[in-house]
Amino acid sequence: MKYILKDKKPVPCKDLLAWADAFENSENQVAFDRIEDIQISTVFLGVDHAHGQDGPPMLFETMVYGGELDKQTERCSTWDEAEVMHKNMLQRVQDSLS
Repeated sequence: MKYILKDKKPVPCKDLLAWADAFENSENQVAFDRIEDIQISTVFLGVDHAHGQDGPPMLFETMVYGGELDKQTERCSTWDEAEVMHKNMLQRVQDSLS
């Protein structure tokens, strides 16, 4: 299932062309931080990464690039959850450096 964002809220979108246009022309980055050479990025994926499993769609992803936590990934369902998830991952990265 594909989704677009409307006012930071995921909305199902069945029309592939409408989805592609909305995805290309909207702000999909929730947050980005860099600590030394480590990057922490949280984005709206536009596609449900729960892959049909029970539960809410997994539409947002936080990933770490570099450092001890390189490639650590977490996913969630809403923009608000994604903001919290990003802050938590940022703290994990900071803790890994001490």
